Amino acid sequence: MPQIWMTYQEIADLLNCDTEMARGITIQRALDRKRSRDGLTRAKLDSDLTARFVAAIRHAELSLNQAVHDLRGMHERMSRSDQTSIRRPATSAQS
Repeated sequence: MPQIWMTYQEIADLLNCDTEMARGITIQRALDRKRSRDGLTRAKLDSDLTARFVAAIRHAELSLNQAVHDLRGMHERMSRSDQTSIRRPATSAQS
């Protein structure tokens, strides 16, 4: 099982709560906590929180993949549109 360490703010974002509640949850669950070199305290996620984190990543990845797919499709349609406008012969007025 990978070790995932998150700040209280990151845990709050994961759980959709404020940082004080996230801090309380880490204390209640007796998660390992340590102060990192950047001065922020991080808590090691337990298996339940790790599963929630992985699920959130998978959901974000699916959304990102869909956005990339949509952009590629739009690029293809725009490229085809540009090609057809270039290939059309210019009409000239003949007298």
